This record gives sequence, structure tokens and C-alpha cells, in this order.
Amino acid sequence: MTSADTEITHSRVLKIALPIVLSNATVPILGAVDTGVVGQMGEAAPIGAVGIGAVILATIYWIFGFLRMGTTGLAAQARGAGDWGETGALLMRGLLLAFAAGAVFIIAQGAVFWGAFALAPASAGVESLARDYLQIRIWGAPATIALYAVTGWLIAVERTRGVFLLQVWMNGLNIVLDLWFVLGFGWGVEGVAIATLIAEWTGLALGLYLCRDAFAGDQWRDWARVFDPARLKRMMQVNGDIMVRSVLLTGSFTTFLFIGSGIGDVNLAANQILLQFVEITAFALDGFAFSAEALVGGAVGAKARARVRRAAVVTSQWGAGGAVLLGIAFAAGGPWLIDLMSTSPDVREAGQVFLIWAAVLPILSVASYMFDGIYIGATWTRDMRRAMLQSVAIYVTALLVLVPAFGNHGLWASLIVLNIARGVTLGLRYPRLEAHVGT
Repeated sequence: MTSADTEITHSRVLKIALPIVLSNATVPILGAVDTGVVGQMGEAAPIGAVGIGAVILATIYWIFGFLRMGTTGLAAQARGAGDWGETGALLMRGLLLAFAAGAVFIIAQGAVFWGAFALAPASAGVESLARDYLQIRIWGAPATIALYAVTGWLIAVERTRGVFLLQVWMNGLNIVLDLWFVLGFGWGVEGVAIATLIAEWTGLALGLYLCRDAFAGDQWRDWARVFDPARLKRMMQVNGDIMVRSVLLTGSFTTFLFIGSGIGDVNLAANQILLQFVEITAFALDGFAFSAEALVGGAVGAKARARVRRAAVVTSQWGAGGAVLLGIAFAAGGPWLIDLMSTSPDVREAGQVFLIWAAVLPILSVASYMFDGIYIGATWTRDMRRAMLQSVAIYVTALLVLVPAFGNHGLWASLIVLNIARGVTLGLRYPRLEAHVGT
């Protein structure tokens, strides 16, 4: 292993983080174009159909988000230990799981769509168009889920430029095909779905090419290794813990939305706008958290305790700096962004009243993002799950106390309490994590 693989420097952190931040920035553009092209049809139903169809599939695929995080942590550790054979086997395990899951969704699509519309009913016109959209898009399920494993592997081996290239290719091609199929050929909702389907499968092909080192030898088809019971058990334990943690986190944000909807339409609208700031925070800080995953994972694999600490400190320094800049940007530019996203005087006024919470949230939440990255890299996922359970209990208590007393201010304060609790509960466990690593 070269010094470049062992030395944790600020430039190395940025080399990993910046492509992730840039790739995340491309994500909202695609949604805007999808909405914009069907909006040119002059009807409301196609817009609603594409929107609800995309949400249904995103929710289904989100279940397998653990595959990205689990692959990153385990593959980074295998790389740090110098076991390139295991990195290839890990990618193959992830791909096989993804293809199996995708096949199940394709076979069971009728039941899946029925359940989705039972939970989120729409008008007959919207549901009919949404079904047309979904029946095309579902054939991309194996590719989309497999891309979680591919992305996780690329982060683990610090090839995040590949992640950026992958996002640019997929989103760029999708946008071009959207315009061609919908505005050029007049294919409507089906055109949007076909464009996305092509982007998903060509994206997987590009992703596998970017991961070609994993297939350079025979390790990827060493079936005794790929299906080794102990390694499979470890993979399932890590992924299971991450899935539970993610369900709890998503449930907490859903609770925020549901409670906010009962505080009044104006506050609900203001909260929806301010949640875009929260999303921007996640997109930005994810880059540094992913750096922690790769660098901490490599150090744990090498059993190098000092490198674990160095990786945790350097990535967190950049995360903290980014959080402060985001807070300043939100405080300074927030009023303008709120006015841009709403023309309602009442919503604008409410948004500016509650803007302070969105401005301080990155600074008070950065520890939770960074510790998540550190723990994923170390694959201390059981502790992540336990810490999340404790944090959710604290969050629920805060909601019960603060919302009745302070209304929407109490709701935002509770969300910040959740993130502070996540950082504190993981931070208290960190010395034990570090002590557990080699020498």
C-alpha cells in the first residue's frame, strides 16, 4: 500500500467530497425537467402522474439504500486490509442482491402498484397515466438498485469522480431524451418513463465499466467466496442495521411533516420551503460524510487506530466548515430564496419568521452527519441503530413538550433536538469504536 493510500490529507478529503457535492447538485435538475416537459402538454393530470409515479418508485427503491452504505463500509475495509479479492466479491454480492430484488418487483408489480395507490389514491385520470408510467419504469428496477452497490463501491475505493460522471451521464441523457421523446415525438408520460429507463440501464453499464477493476481477476466469480456464509451473514447484519436506522430517520421526518400539517396551511407551506434548505444541507454535508466512510473504512481495514482518528478529525473539520458556510448563506440569502419560491405574502412572512431554524440547523446537525459517515466506514452499524433508537425517543419527548408550548417553533426545535441527539449518542460511543481498532 502506497503512502497516498495511508496518508490522510485535506486534499484527499476534498478529492473524495467535492465530486459527491457536485453530483448531488444535479439531482434536483432532473425532477424540474421531468415536470417541465410534461407541463408543456397543457394538462394537470400528466404532471401529477409523473410526480406520483416517481415518488412511488423512489420509496420502493429507497428500501435498498442500505446497499450503498453497507457496500462502502465493507469494501473500504477490505481495501484497507489489502484484500482486493474481497472488494470484488462484495460488489458481486451487492449486484446479485440487486438483480434478485429487481426481478421480484417486476414479477410482483401488479400487487406493488395496487398497494401504492391504496395508500396514496389519486383521481382516475392521474392513476391511469401513473400506471402507464410505472409499468415502463419498473423494468429499470434491477439497474436502479444495482447502482446503489456500484456507487457504494466507487466511494469505497475513492473514485468519486466516477460517481459524478455517472450522475452527469444519467441525468444528462435523461434530460435530452425527455425533450426528444415528449416534445419531439409527443409520447407524453410514456416518453418520460422510457427516457428514465434508458438512462438507468445505460447508467448501470457505465457504472460497471467504472468498476472494471473489481472484475479484473477471477475474484468476482469465486462463488465459494461470494457465497461464503460468514461473509454473507456479516453483510446482512450490517445492511439490516442500516435499514432499521434509515426507517427510523425517515419516520422522524415524516412525523415532522404530519405534525406540521396540523399547525395551519401557512406554516405547512413555509415548512415545505424551509425543508428545501434542509435538503441542500444534506446534499452538501454528504460529500464530507462519504469521505469519512471511505477513509475511516480503509483505516479500520488496515487496523490503524491513529489513521481512524486522523480521518475522523480531518473530514469533520471540513464538514464543520461547510456547515458554518451553509448557515451564513441561509441567513443572508434565505429571505430572497423564500420570496422566489412563494408569491404568497403570508407564506413569505412565515418563512422568514422560521428561517432562523433552517440557518442554525446545519451547524447544530453537522456532528450527526459526520458520525454517521464514521460509523458506516467502521461498520459499527449496530451502535448506529441503537443510537438512533435513543435519539428518536428523545425526539418524540421533545415533540410532546415543545410543540404544544411553542407551536411551529417547537416543531423545528424538536427536529434540531433529534439531530443533536444523534450526534451526542454516537459521539459518546466513539472512544470505544476507536479503541476497538488495532493499534
